[in-house]
Amino acid sequence: MNNDEKYMSRCIQLAKLGEGNVAPNPMVGAVLVFENKIIGEGYHQKFGEAHAEVNCINSVDEKSKSLIGKSTIYVSLEPCAHHGKTPPCTDLIIKNKIKKVVIGSQDIYKEVAGKGIEKLRNAGVEVITGILENECHDLNKRFFTFHQKQRPYVILKWAQSANGKIGSDNERIFISNDHSNRIAHKWRSEEAAILVGTNTALKDDPSLTTRLWKGKNPVRIVIDKELKLPLSLKIFDDEAPTTIYNCKKNSSEKNLHFIKLDNPFFLKEMLHSLYENNIQSILVEGGAKTLQSFIDTGLWDEARIITNEKMVIESGINAPDMKSFSLLKREKCLSDTISYFS
Repeated sequence: MNNDEKYMSRCIQLAKLGEGNVAPNPMVGAVLVFENKIIGEGYHQKFGEAHAEVNCINSVDEKSKSLIGKSTIYVSLEPCAHHGKTPPCTDLIIKNKIKKVVIGSQDIYKEVAGKGIEKLRNAGVEVITGILENECHDLNKRFFTFHQKQRPYVILKWAQSANGKIGSDNERIFISNDHSNRIAHKWRSEEAAILVGTNTALKDDPSLTTRLWKGKNPVRIVIDKELKLPLSLKIFDDEAPTTIYNCKKNSSEKNLHFIKLDNPFFLKEMLHSLYENNIQSILVEGGAKTLQSFIDTGLWDEARIITNEKMVIESGINAPDMKSFSLLKREKCLSDTISYFS
């Protein structure tokens, strides 16, 4: 790993600290380097607040401020060149007379998309691009999918028994162990929204919150085409906003938002509606029918499957079959195995 890759790797590490707090903005890290020494670091910490470059430059201590203009700034994503909730980071770089900028991946957001690089070069700044580009792109796979496909990044998640059952025919069974449950709640905190179908909401009465992990609750999404679900369910309480996609009505009632869609293209329309409402990613937690519908339509990006290797359910609901999809990795979690697919 050369120096450029070393400092870009640090940018990626910093960017990940903003996970779950910056969407629909991308995660970005920045490092300021003078003569192979880091004199400033920063990352985008929260949506609507200062960007990584601002926090990086502001972190430089008083005795090193005279070195800013002689330093190189490394940024995991192209600096913005437009006025949004904050001023353009390109202007800040130019104002501080930083002569060299090293960028991981180019932004695809229409307001930036190469304009930041162009503005810097027009100001006489040396710009190097494509350092750890794949890693920087993967860091913001949600952001890129959101803008390229105009839908949220979709993660499918379920727990299954050793013999491939996702649940019992007549009772709720807790399949994954306590440690895996905490991991699943961490996953919830990292995504903008969480989704279940009608049967899961009715049978399991889930809260869909992050009560086992310190982090924000995602927006809760429930598919209830015929509006059969009673409002006494936990998913309709005040712990988090809930959007109900249905075929009956449009309305808003306190923390509940009803959105009517046409049935033939329900999933596709729902994902586009979520895109229009700035929901950058969703975690789909069931049930089997809902999960299978995402798989059948190809409207998903990755799957995370928790398998309890010690549990066998004799009579139950079959989990979706992932044999035809690419297994990325497996992790052992006590009695459970977590498999990641794409």
